[in-house]
Amino acid sequence: MNAFVIGDAELCIGCQACMVACAQAHEKMPTAALNERETPFHSRITVVNAPEVTVAVQCRHCEDSPCARSCPVEAIVQKNAHIEVIKEKCIGCKSCVLACPFGAIKIIEDDMNCAAIFISPHDGTAHDRIEKAHFVVEKCDLCAGCGSPACVAICPAKALQLVEPDAIAQKIENRRIKNANRIRLYRSQLA
Repeated sequence: MNAFVIGDAELCIGCQACMVACAQAHEKMPTAALNERETPFHSRITVVNAPEVTVAVQCRHCEDSPCARSCPVEAIVQKNAHIEVIKEKCIGCKSCVLACPFGAIKIIEDDMNCAAIFISPHDGTAHDRIEKAHFVVEKCDLCAGCGSPACVAICPAKALQLVEPDAIAQKIENRRIKNANRIRLYRSQLA
């Protein structure tokens, strides 16, 4: 089972501190530097702020991940109990974006630009190089290599929680015991 971060819509106040913490953890820059730079920072978490609900949404690291199954170049893989994007393999085809049931995958412009040389179809001569943008996918990686998820640590409302595989297994076991006791009690009342 994979670990994942889950947001509680009842507790979320929509402050977006989690988004800033995520960007800061992955950019390895102080918040002030993030605000001053010319290019936008990228958060791997999105706060949905609608009249009906406010909650942070990010990758759930599904065991049978639709994003990984849809990737034609195997750029999304399971590694160390989470789903990881291998940026160097990603071709930016957006198959994973369409497959993700949570809308947790984003397309970003990569730092690397693709250089292309225009070849004339008439005489085969090479012309000017054309710089093209290169796009890749980005999603929550549970702050791999940074320690625990920055979004969970920073949330002032404690609306984000890291769910570990052991905790899931314990909750399942507790529910089974509770339901078995209910069935036993129900049967004893019938007798």
